[in-house]
Amino acid sequence: MTFDEQMMHRCLQLAAMGKGNVAPNPMVGSVIVHEGKIIGEGYHQQFGGPHAEVNAVNSVDNQELLSECTIYVSLEPCSHFGKTPPCANLLVQKNFKRVVVGTLDAHAKVFKKGIKRLEDHGIDVTVGVCKKECLELNKAFFTFHEKKRPFVLLKWAQTENGLLDNSDGKQGEVSWISAPETQVKVHEWRREFHSIMVGKNTVINDNPSLTIRAVDSTNPIRIVLDSRNEISSSATIKNGEVRTIVFNVEKDENQNGVQYLQLSELTPKLILTSLHDQQIQSVLIEGGKSVLQSFIDVNLWDEARIITGKTTFTSGTQAPQINGQKIKEEVFFGDHISYLRPL
Repeated sequence: MTFDEQMMHRCLQLAAMGKGNVAPNPMVGSVIVHEGKIIGEGYHQQFGGPHAEVNAVNSVDNQELLSECTIYVSLEPCSHFGKTPPCANLLVQKNFKRVVVGTLDAHAKVFKKGIKRLEDHGIDVTVGVCKKECLELNKAFFTFHEKKRPFVLLKWAQTENGLLDNSDGKQGEVSWISAPETQVKVHEWRREFHSIMVGKNTVINDNPSLTIRAVDSTNPIRIVLDSRNEISSSATIKNGEVRTIVFNVEKDENQNGVQYLQLSELTPKLILTSLHDQQIQSVLIEGGKSVLQSFIDVNLWDEARIITGKTTFTSGTQAPQINGQKIKEEVFFGDHISYLRPL
């Protein structure tokens, strides 16, 4: 591994520390090196707050050294005024000798413009170091800007014999498929996503809160598909605790903290288009089967995480059928987790 790659890997480690706190901005890390030694580090910590480059620059005690330094950053420095001033301007102002960038920014206001500004001021710029890893870290951000829709993750738990639920279970009682430790892992997954989606039957049958309770993080936006608004006003998802969107075909209104959004029909394409319009970059779809299968059938998904527990039920709902390529597998407290991408 080259020195540049080592420094970019450190940028990625730092960037990941912003997970769950910076959306819809990307996670970005930055490292400043003087004569082969790291003298400053930073990452984007909070949406609306200083970017990684700013935090890295501010961490350097002797600012006079910056003109002799190389700064590494996992994503192209921004070049426009948003909630913060352009980072490219800061790097020019500090007269960095060299800038090493992991990958270009897909945002139309930034794409190649930050690089051009640096080069126009005589700064040596290298682009594409650990590009694959940089793209993977911010896959939701890139999907949103390149495909004009949110990144879609499908997730479900199934028994060894391929069932989602237990039809022999008692009404209102949850028949757990996965281990308690795996359930904590699912909460960690939730913190990666801007929103979480379920269908009306999941809400009516399970009354979920769809919040993050096992780890410290901001709750995702709750999205429910309820064509005819059949879910009771007493359901937990309507408690106003978290921003909640109910897609339906009857009304457009805000009521008791719940946003009802009317679509002509609740198809995956129309739903994702509406979420894109609202700047929602990623969605974790947790169920039920018909919702999951509808996105699979039209190939509007980017990743699936399937938990297969050691449990076996006699009867119940069959798990969705998916045609994908396994990218990773792991055994977690006895549960088998498969990670898939579309073929």
